[in-house]
Amino acid sequence: MTGLRSCSCSLLVLFFSLLSFYLSSSMREINLSDILSTENAREKKVGYVAIIGRPNVGKSTFVNALIWEKISIVSRVPQTTRKRIFAIFNDDESQIIFFDTPWIHQSDKVFNTQINHQALTSLREAEAILYFIDTSRPLGDEEKYIEEILENYQAPLLRVYTKTDLKPVFLLQEWDDIFQISSLSHAGFGAIITRLKSLLPKAPLYYPEEYYTDQNMHFRISEVVREKVFLHTKEEIPHSIFVEVSEIDEEAHLIKIQAYIHTETDSQRYILIGKWGSLVTLIGKEARLDLENIFGKPVFLSLRVKTMEKWRKNEKLVKNMLK
Repeated sequence: MTGLRSCSCSLLVLFFSLLSFYLSSSMREINLSDILSTENAREKKVGYVAIIGRPNVGKSTFVNALIWEKISIVSRVPQTTRKRIFAIFNDDESQIIFFDTPWIHQSDKVFNTQINHQALTSLREAEAILYFIDTSRPLGDEEKYIEEILENYQAPLLRVYTKTDLKPVFLLQEWDDIFQISSLSHAGFGAIITRLKSLLPKAPLYYPEEYYTDQNMHFRISEVVREKVFLHTKEEIPHSIFVEVSEIDEEAHLIKIQAYIHTETDSQRYILIGKWGSLVTLIGKEARLDLENIFGKPVFLSLRVKTMEKWRKNEKLVKNMLK
């Protein structure tokens, strides 16, 4: 009887997990028969893998290259990722859900504390951890800090040397579970996937095989707009903004979007708008082109810039933004 109850509970957990995912996803129309289909009950090597590393180590670039889709935004500005990003890798033998984690800050500020929570939660839930190490920069205090954090976790740890298409600035180790990759050429990707398959359990699929992320439309739009702000601004401005998508009207052949870029000061707002609205227009144009590639149809994007003073100290707002 105990075994039967355990089996029933597992099936219920799987059912409600899939149901929750479908209800939150806008990638296609919800179909209850899909949730209950035998395809989702197929068993493969399945599990969660967290990626951790210093800023600009190449985590987001790796995720996008592995999935062949733009899932994580990429920027030269440090600490671009604010919340963990799910990237779902599928092949004939496995379904591996990668967490692209934010950089862990040594800070007690409200905003940074919430970002830390995102990253540490990912490490707790992971069945394996990829620790990315940038070979193009010298090792330093950031690596020591990460090593101290990782000592508190029991999941198998794979060290991954990134940017190996560039000349390394330190001697690369050759121990077990150390890998070398280049996201430009996909070199080393296969070896990592093979090793992860050996570590993960066999289980029913967590997501339908055609899904490559759990992000809803609002989040994907806000991230693309934020990426363009990072691309065209500097200093404190990229970290002082957040993007609010207030309205989406999806028609058969067009998506109409109203979004707001919120800054902390009026001076930042004026910079983002630019002379005669030139900068916000450029940001909107580039974001629209990316969104049309993602959604596969024309997009009308209306962008406005507003000031919301001290928004990063608003605990309720930050929690809602990062949940």
